[in-house]
Amino acid sequence: MNNTLIHKEESVKVPLINEDFYKDIFHQNSGAEYAQAVKLAQERVANFLKNNRKPFSGIRPEEIRTKVEQIDLASPLPDYESLLNEVDELYVKHATAYHLPEYIAHLNCPVVIPALAAEILISAINSSQDTYDQSAGGTFIERKLIDWTSEQIGYREGDGIFTAGGSQSNLMGLLLARDYYALHYQKQNIKLDGLPSDASKFRIFVSDKAHFSNHKNAWILGLGEQSIVHVGVDHRYRMNPEELEKAIADEIEKGNIPIAITATAGTTDFGNVDPLIAIADIAGRYNLWLHVDAAYGCGLLLTDKHRHLLNGIELADSVTIDYHKSFFQPISSSAFIVKNKLHLNIIKHHADYLNPKEQNYDALPAQINKSIIQSTRRFDALKLWFTLRYMGKEKLGQFTDTIIETTQKTAEYIESDQKFELLCHSDMGVLVFRYLGDSAKNSSCKVNQYIKEKLFFSGEVLVASTKVNGEFYLKFTIFNPITTLSDIKKILNLIKQNGDEYYGLN
Repeated sequence: MNNTLIHKEESVKVPLINEDFYKDIFHQNSGAEYAQAVKLAQERVANFLKNNRKPFSGIRPEEIRTKVEQIDLASPLPDYESLLNEVDELYVKHATAYHLPEYIAHLNCPVVIPALAAEILISAINSSQDTYDQSAGGTFIERKLIDWTSEQIGYREGDGIFTAGGSQSNLMGLLLARDYYALHYQKQNIKLDGLPSDASKFRIFVSDKAHFSNHKNAWILGLGEQSIVHVGVDHRYRMNPEELEKAIADEIEKGNIPIAITATAGTTDFGNVDPLIAIADIAGRYNLWLHVDAAYGCGLLLTDKHRHLLNGIELADSVTIDYHKSFFQPISSSAFIVKNKLHLNIIKHHADYLNPKEQNYDALPAQINKSIIQSTRRFDALKLWFTLRYMGKEKLGQFTDTIIETTQKTAEYIESDQKFELLCHSDMGVLVFRYLGDSAKNSSCKVNQYIKEKLFFSGEVLVASTKVNGEFYLKFTIFNPITTLSDIKKILNLIKQNGDEYYGLN
């Protein structure tokens, strides 16, 4: 049979394609194909939960690299079973299992199941949150959650947008700080005219323990890392207000221009909250934009018992929120929130094909007016909606309370053991410490490096590390409400065993 159609007008041969050719596209006739693919993927997830008894397989980078590089992407696999078998070998079997108590390394939370259910809808329906005609109800669900988060912070006229992560939200905070200063005090519109001639003198104040994104964002904004001024910290590695005021005065005396402060609510290394009320008072007296990076500490918004640790956050001009950390959401789910919704007008830009200037945005809203680097944007807000509507704020807050209480007990236990040195207590869930062992051998850095690497490649336990004043420390990030003190004692015993082994070998 001649499998072509002849168009008399154009005499062009067009292949006839049967319905099966389109089965892989998500459309009205591909429901069975979709159901089969999702069912098989769900089975692999169930196996991931069932079969993992340690957080990591211990596979070496060179081994997994070789496996991946051997794949011929030009040769498709015959069925989903073959595809999933391949992905099992390359990824699933070696994926880090954040849900296990033995994972105690970084700020990776176990996720809640309602949010995973939402992911199915988000991925399949694939709404884009930039304009109403692409998202409809999704626009208002996102806005409702932004309003709710603003209220938890203590804002009355707040607004914001979901973002891809804390670093992006921090970028937005510094962008508004820079442009607000230029508009308000120098009458220059950076968006239209570029940086003012004295932008090299702009200064942003952060603590010694603030997130590294401040430095990268200063570079992206054209201010350079030289615009970042490090402020000294107290004994718990929180920004010292006296040092902050001194640093501001020093920069003014040098002829530089202070424009902003970034305070941290939940430092990555110590889980502590800067003194927000005192910092806000200084920001007010010097007319500086105050941004609070609460990517980690936002979980304190959920708990009545520990909410006081965030007192003063309501005085900030802008706040970073990471739901995919302290709200137990799958990546990505974050937000940038401002105290004064009018400040978001600084970043608004109109395009005739997307969000024309003449459109009535009260009647036909467009979230893209609040975004800086994302036009097409996932409906990540639905995950938080599922979570709050099914579980509620109170239950999430109980998870946070449990984590903090477990951390406090762990700190006391570490302090009671002479083989360990605890560097600092935590407001939340991060403890920095080191194994001392035979301290007379004066090799605490080397022994702790040995312990971390040995545990990692055994796959039994994943801990993090950091350096403080040039010294190497181990770090627990307790981020799982299921983790108990008993689990942590077992981990500490493994650390001691490996530390004793190191001294036996050396």
